[in-house]
Amino acid sequence: MTPVSSQSSLRTVQVLGGGNAAGSAHVRSLAAGLVARGVRVTVCAPVEAEHTYDFTSVGAEHVPVPRSSDPGSVAALRAACTGVDLVHAHGLHASFRTALALGGRRTPLIVTWHDRAHADGPRAHFLRVLERRVVRAATVVLGTTSVLVDRARRAGARDARLAAVSLPGPRTSPAPDDPDRLRPKVRAELGATERPLLIAVGALERHRGYDVLLDATHAWRRRDPVPLVVLAGEGPLRAELQRRIEDEELPVRLLGRREDVGDLLTAADVALLPSRWEARSALAQEALRARVPLVATRVGGIPELVGDAAELVPYGNARALADAVTGLLDDPRRRELLRERGARQAAGWPTEDETVAQVLSVYDELTRPRPLV
Repeated sequence: MTPVSSQSSLRTVQVLGGGNAAGSAHVRSLAAGLVARGVRVTVCAPVEAEHTYDFTSVGAEHVPVPRSSDPGSVAALRAACTGVDLVHAHGLHASFRTALALGGRRTPLIVTWHDRAHADGPRAHFLRVLERRVVRAATVVLGTTSVLVDRARRAGARDARLAAVSLPGPRTSPAPDDPDRLRPKVRAELGATERPLLIAVGALERHRGYDVLLDATHAWRRRDPVPLVVLAGEGPLRAELQRRIEDEELPVRLLGRREDVGDLLTAADVALLPSRWEARSALAQEALRARVPLVATRVGGIPELVGDAAELVPYGNARALADAVTGLLDDPRRRELLRERGARQAAGWPTEDETVAQVLSVYDELTRPRPLV
């Protein structure tokens, strides 16, 4: 390993699979902060990730590497990692490919787990095997929640630590619309001018718990006016969910993929997070920052993230979810209390600068010249 005498001479590679939006946004934010501090950064990621997150615009070099673990992908990673001071991989599959590419090299490997992979049956066992391979190859594992840190330690990590990970701000900063004007406009577009608006955001996948959410909406149909639930996201369950909505005449709209989640939250009365598992949920963070009351499942890293600033319910319990939402809609003072608590909780989360500083301290620790014995 080449000794590093200063940050300006540090050469790093960030490896990204590109399948996790939060991880991709974090890598862009991290790359920007590292480059600003004089670090040379190469981002190995699929071409579509570069198109979406534009790593080169913040001064990083982009090397296109597909998501697959075929020999060509591993060879491209091996070439990109030659002669660098350390490699930082994000996510399980990207970390596994990186471990294969590094082989027996002594280059330090940092792995960040932003979330856990979701699977059932034989594939779940396969993913646990990958986790063990990855954490045992890593010099340091950074977990975005204490739950993930504990999981890495149980899998055999030599050094697992809690990561300070911020929710990056918007890539551009246009003048914000007046919320008092934006809210009625968005609500009118969604068809919720005279009724409560509930919002959930995330890929339409099994672990998101949207089947439970649809079950819960049956309890709200007796209310006057009937709340409208909007789901922003796309995924393999779209046809199944749409069929249920139509067959059961549920007050739910599937919006597809949206780029205006902030505007949707401005218009919402309550945000919903019914997932089977979450780490540092982007929706939870955005909702609390936007002072929108949140109802979420008590799973994964959610309790640690939100503290007492949300209504937490058991996963899979449609009645508890329905009752929590009904209680908030009927209690304006409780909604205002959650707004105040949410703003305080969000103020204590790491900033982007603090996130970069913590990561850089780990880099310095791993590349600092060791004294001769």
